[in-house]
Amino acid sequence: MNFLDFEKPIEELFAELERVKTNDQGSQTSIQQKVTELEYQVRDKQKEIYSNLTTWQRIQASRHPDRPYSLFYIEYICNKFIELFGDRNFKDDKAIVGGLGDVDGKTYMFIGHQKGSNTKARQYRNFGMPNPEGYRKALRLMKLAEKFNKPIITLIDTPGAYPGEEAEARGQGEAIARNLMQMAALKVPVLCIVIGEGASGGALGIGVGDKLLMLENTWFSVISPESCSSILWRSWEHKEKAAEALKPTPQDLLKFGIIDGIIKEPLGGAHANPEEMAKTLKRVILKNMTDLTSKTAEERIEQRIQKYSAIGVYETIDDK
Repeated sequence: MNFLDFEKPIEELFAELERVKTNDQGSQTSIQQKVTELEYQVRDKQKEIYSNLTTWQRIQASRHPDRPYSLFYIEYICNKFIELFGDRNFKDDKAIVGGLGDVDGKTYMFIGHQKGSNTKARQYRNFGMPNPEGYRKALRLMKLAEKFNKPIITLIDTPGAYPGEEAEARGQGEAIARNLMQMAALKVPVLCIVIGEGASGGALGIGVGDKLLMLENTWFSVISPESCSSILWRSWEHKEKAAEALKPTPQDLLKFGIIDGIIKEPLGGAHANPEEMAKTLKRVILKNMTDLTSKTAEERIEQRIQKYSAIGVYETIDDK
């Protein structure tokens, strides 16, 4: 089990808990009493820490190495999942996964960013940073879902689209922009959920839908705090200050009307109890899909366009 810096008090309690469990001295009753007492202390400390997270700490939690990724949720939620590959143009991008999943007898198209759980897997998945072919694969799957009238669920968790020279040469900006345009007009329900990091166009490339939800300890912003700090102060040292100024947390974005809801995480964060988080996510998905499928395609598209048109401030100037 991994612990973040601000989770040190929890780590110490876990260490003491393990020591007591492996201690063969004393009666079984006294050991069990001590274990129960420490488990209560762990829960109390988790509640204390996670109910008072700073913006930067919430961002750290979204990047926790034990945090579940898209494939974990998809495989847990679906009774059966058939992954689909390739953009039919260049190659298959492992940073984006997608396919058809059966959830309680209904078929959905799942599309999500995928990071790796170890060094080799992270390299294989390019650290969850898609190339243009990843977004083109995602769009291909969305159009396939539209053709067969299957609702779409996207799971967002990326530090950003891959910024390499070869990605730009293959049309990174065009691929993301095309997805934004096409997703706005999809005739099937589209539910977007931020399960970890939601950085810039890398997140937006699969993030336009009828509803945008965020897990409790995630972030969604035009730029990461580190990159913002390096631009404004020429150093990453001010990343915490940048994080506060960006207001990228679900709590901030709900106030601004950018997202439609916050999904509560288990005590201690999604990484503390991935299965419980997956159960919650499944309930939320089914509830929202019931609501979205009750509307006509025309109603959903109109509401989708109005939703995104209402974000931000703009002014029309009469040049006469």
